[in-house]
Amino acid sequence: MQDLTEGVARFQRDVYPAKAGLFAHLAATHRPTTLFISCSDARVVPELITQSEPGELFVIRTAGNLVPAYTPGPDGVAASIEYAVAVLNVTDIVVCGHSACGAMTALAEQHDLSGAPAIADWLRHADASRARAADRSGAAKVDELVRENVRAQLANLATHPSVARALAANTVTLHGWVYSIPTGTVEELDTTGRPAALAA
Repeated sequence: MQDLTEGVARFQRDVYPAKAGLFAHLAATHRPTTLFISCSDARVVPELITQSEPGELFVIRTAGNLVPAYTPGPDGVAASIEYAVAVLNVTDIVVCGHSACGAMTALAEQHDLSGAPAIADWLRHADASRARAADRSGAAKVDELVRENVRAQLANLATHPSVARALAANTVTLHGWVYSIPTGTVEELDTTGRPAALAA
């Protein structure tokens, strides 16, 4: 905790004054242009990867960057998606997977999750991804599962009414990314799922 409190002190002393104008603007308006859905993994920081300023990204982080398909009823992920799309009117949605994802590794290697029932239940939202990567093994299986999972979550996104309406109106674009922790590179998956490195 000392690191955190010292970080707050540095922020208040050095960072906030340098961006005082930005924070004054943000105090009165909230208009991010992109909904960024990423894994909860501490090594994946959307604002750092994209070099975005405060206020530019509306971020949802879940284990395995999973987006449950829409079902009626209370759901924090669904509510956040609806707010971003229907209220904030974001124009782009990114689902970002990453290398060495613990959630995807647990699925690929069939880890025993009997002692973690909430995790096991949550990872069922990736069942379709696991089936598509079943013919791989080892690290290649994890890598393929990460990519298949991004595609599957994009499909799940499209089941949410607010997203479906925005797609029909051509007011939002979906993007699938895979971030490599050891290299810092980001690949964008095209509609066929083949990776292409974003321009450096």
